[in-house]
Amino acid sequence: MDAKHLEVAVAAAHAGAVELMARRDDRVVREKAPKDLVTDADLASQKAVRSILMDAFGSYAFVGEEEGENDPPATVRRGDADAPPCWVVDPLDGTVNYVHRLQSFAVSIGLYAGGKMQLGVILDPVANELFTAIDGQGAQCNGKAIKASGCKELSDSLVACSFPAGVKAADPEVAKFLRVLEQCRSLRRLGSCALNMCYVASGRLDSYWATSVASWDAAAGIVIAREAGAVLTAYDGGAVDDWLPKFCVSGSNELHSSMTKLLT
Repeated sequence: MDAKHLEVAVAAAHAGAVELMARRDDRVVREKAPKDLVTDADLASQKAVRSILMDAFGSYAFVGEEEGENDPPATVRRGDADAPPCWVVDPLDGTVNYVHRLQSFAVSIGLYAGGKMQLGVILDPVANELFTAIDGQGAQCNGKAIKASGCKELSDSLVACSFPAGVKAADPEVAKFLRVLEQCRSLRRLGSCALNMCYVASGRLDSYWATSVASWDAAAGIVIAREAGAVLTAYDGGAVDDWLPKFCVSGSNELHSSMTKLLT
């Protein structure tokens, strides 16, 4: 991946954000599934993002949360040598926050190539923060280098998590939540996977886990967190599947070990 890919992805993220902000106070909302919302802003943002990405790189594959483009081509999923690079887009990560006019939402654009996520761009249009990373080149926020916190002790840590829509009291995720809550300094549920990963990358959060998010939620954040020096594995300590991410990301190896023990 190179500067051209990053330039195009940043332009696409800004185009998507324009659509989100234009509709923030006047949006049409419906349920895709119980407690799982979609708005006209999601759709408009994805259209704007897709147009810019595919105009620049027409031979690439595209995965997005909306419009039925949820699965990568089989060659991409398998990591075949002749598979095209694949854009992975969440046009509005944090839809519930957006609908309720809370500020934690973002446009997220990842690029998968050569068997892994290689580029990440996440734009928070309310805070005006642009998080970017290219594989092997570090991570930045608004052009300044960022790094994970390095926090080692669970008792000192600020942690975040994501729950699935319609979570029930008896669900395993609630038990995980309570185990971590008892031992960390404080625990948050902020509503945006993409931004949570950026916050771990920039040292604002010390750890974050999610077992119910989709590829487009985590794609860009995987690159940004990894390039900021965060420790990222599956929630049980194994390898992360970029296309079915059930993961934990932490600011240090020591903290990550404590977290994965509580999550399994």
